[in-house]
Amino acid sequence: MGFQIEHEKWMINHLKRRKGERLDALKRGHGYGNRLFIEKIWWPLVGHFHGLHPEYEVMDWRGRSYFVDFMWRVGALQIGLEIMDFGSHGQDRTKYRMDLNRGLFLQAQDCAIYYISLDELKENPTFILSALRNILSPYLTAELGVARAVRRPFSKIERDLMRAAIRHNRVLRPTAAARELELHPMTVIKYCRILEEKGKFRSVARGVSERVIYYEYVGSIQSPDLV
Repeated sequence: MGFQIEHEKWMINHLKRRKGERLDALKRGHGYGNRLFIEKIWWPLVGHFHGLHPEYEVMDWRGRSYFVDFMWRVGALQIGLEIMDFGSHGQDRTKYRMDLNRGLFLQAQDCAIYYISLDELKENPTFILSALRNILSPYLTAELGVARAVRRPFSKIERDLMRAAIRHNRVLRPTAAARELELHPMTVIKYCRILEEKGKFRSVARGVSERVIYYEYVGSIQSPDLV
């Protein structure tokens, strides 16, 4: 299918799945620059939208949520992409500082983050396409897809989280698990999301904002994955 049809299906799917602040962020954020990136860079490079999340909510180092323009998630791999407009910062040094701090924090959580100039995207998209092709090429081979990544063996942290959930009646609360396992809360949340993709966890949200408050273990207690 062509870009227009696939893009529309992708957006409808994400709009249907979101509520509250997450829905508002998607409606506000997926504007001209983001659409241009999708059409001129992502679609020619990848050819599908599997694992790509628009306006993806993450937490910063202060525990406050904000939305990355795009997050590509394939198994344990996380790559964030931010479309930066020169005018969006203006003379606001605080906003400039916060944006860079957030990117640094994400990279400390094993999430690569790449900043793309909107001006370059408009005037020289071939440069961006070439650069991202070199960056993403290890993950874009014909053999590597979401399904294969999901079948990868479970890491030690993933097994520890599954065991912790079992110990607590199949319920895992990220903050409590972080204390118990001596991990950073954002690390716990990251691996909980991976386990959700792998079909081992189910996120449970509450309230108008639909924030996830805990994860439920839905696998078998006797599963060999826990060994």
